[in-house]
Amino acid sequence: MAPVDDIAKLILRVALRDRAAFDALYTATSAKLFGVCLRVLRDRGEAEEALQDVFVRVWTKADSFAVSALSPLSWLVAIARNRSIDRLRQRRPTTSIDAAADIATNEPDPERRAELSSEGARIDECMDELEPARAAAVRAAYVDGASYAELAARHGVPLNTMRTWLRRSLMKLKECLER
Repeated sequence: MAPVDDIAKLILRVALRDRAAFDALYTATSAKLFGVCLRVLRDRGEAEEALQDVFVRVWTKADSFAVSALSPLSWLVAIARNRSIDRLRQRRPTTSIDAAADIATNEPDPERRAELSSEGARIDECMDELEPARAAAVRAAYVDGASYAELAARHGVPLNTMRTWLRRSLMKLKECLER
């Protein structure tokens, strides 16, 4: 997948009706967005159709990205998720409020919630082993979607130093989680 800054630039070029940028955006993000559609719809054919809807929407609404506060990938994923949910609603009429709540939340079952909670606690333990500035950078990059350039400016370090911090921090987290 292309870096977040590159995706943002591609979306802005798509807003100017740049077909080459649209093609590059599709190449860079379609696999991820197809996964989102497939996860919601659980049907490959419908997910492919939803993905087509997503990119039609991106082509027609790319200019609205510039005024949103979302990261480019979050914006694209939101479109994919919303289009997929719309297709679910069209596929079968909702007869109860509970059914609509299930579609909208995609909540994991209790067993999976317990497993996720345990994994989350383990990740928190491993994050505590990192230096505070590096742990904050990892959270900002991989949870909040901050770019490397934003993080470098925020922490007052060169861009390559930030890349090194994140790479080494991820390696330490991996080692910790494998123990």
